[in-house]
Amino acid sequence: MKFIFRSSMFMLLTSIYLTPLPAQWVKTDTLINDYVYALAVSGTNLFAGTYHDGVFLSTNNGTSWTPVDSGLTNTTVMSLAVSGKNLLAGTDIGVFLSTNNGSTWKEVDSGLANSSAIAFAISGNNLFAVNGVGVFLSTNDGVSWAGAGLISGGVLSLAVSDTKLYIGTDGGVFLSTNNGKSWTVIYSSLSPTTEFSSLAVSGSNLFAGIFGGGVLLTTDEGNSWSEVDSGLTNKSVLSLATYGKNIFAGTFLGGAFLSTNNGKSWTDVNSGLTNTEVLSFTVSGMNLFAGTQAGVWRRPLTEMVTDVNNHQKSGPTRFSLEQNYPNPFNPTTNFRFSIPDEQFVSLKLYDMLGKEVSILLSGMLTPGSYSVQWNALDLASGTYFYRLQAGNFIQTKKLLLLK
Repeated sequence: MKFIFRSSMFMLLTSIYLTPLPAQWVKTDTLINDYVYALAVSGTNLFAGTYHDGVFLSTNNGTSWTPVDSGLTNTTVMSLAVSGKNLLAGTDIGVFLSTNNGSTWKEVDSGLANSSAIAFAISGNNLFAVNGVGVFLSTNDGVSWAGAGLISGGVLSLAVSDTKLYIGTDGGVFLSTNNGKSWTVIYSSLSPTTEFSSLAVSGSNLFAGIFGGGVLLTTDEGNSWSEVDSGLTNKSVLSLATYGKNIFAGTFLGGAFLSTNNGKSWTDVNSGLTNTEVLSFTVSGMNLFAGTQAGVWRRPLTEMVTDVNNHQKSGPTRFSLEQNYPNPFNPTTNFRFSIPDEQFVSLKLYDMLGKEVSILLSGMLTPGSYSVQWNALDLASGTYFYRLQAGNFIQTKKLLLLK
């Protein structure tokens, strides 16, 4: 089963916390003192992937962390991705999958050459990974992989926007509009060692962070580019993240910077941040989290940006449950629904006798539009019902499995 986010990335990653925070960066629990290469959010769960110590989980907004690495035979975690109940960790010897919030892991990297994954991206049912030598595609949650138009040279970063897949290499930026079957060079550096270490998409804007070269912006899929790093006093960019119209840049020993005008100007937002090698970002609730060379830091977004409330309210305005598609189906179908505010949500399947046959979703979700895929391979043909409950909203619809 896949659980796929359909609306704005950072809007969907929000969870409201009421814990008061001081007006600066605060280092979260001292348990993590390693390089934090990756951060990911699933509902109220916050995950951190580290260089030496595996994966950590926080269920209280980073106040405390717990190691979650049973079965994770390699603890050099360079990337994390969340797809519904599935959590994937990319290490330097393979990809690992957990279906229980990291409590246990199993290796899933058949066909992944070079056995590593330094970055992930999700587009619909497709999971993409880059491993330094190319781009790989999985359509079954990482169980098996196939090369998606291997690119010569080192592949360092990737980003997805609708049907557009972008990768950054050690010499340029490439675009694919067919899930990696073919690629077009949209930026080629004069220097073959220019490292496009990070990519981020905001609407029609694609930002490219360069180690030692600042930030580039294209608004037309690479037909033209502009340097957007005025005020970026450290141009060794390691990470990028967008939140609405705001973009954050993490640098090598220069800390974190913010632009509220598409990169035209930048200001540092480093108050209280003593670990200034910023390797990763994520947004959860009203907070920005930064993974550094020595742990995870947290800072309220309201201290740095002015459109937090507007951004939080930009999602759906009502509850809705759509008819599954396809219907009839065999053996997979998709369910779409929307929630206008944070709720505990359950999505369950029942047979004609009212017996529960599957729980597709049960947990806290933030405002947004979602899609869940269900595989009924083990069930017999017939009529089934699916029921969504979110707070006081309850709706049931019928579906037909034909084998």
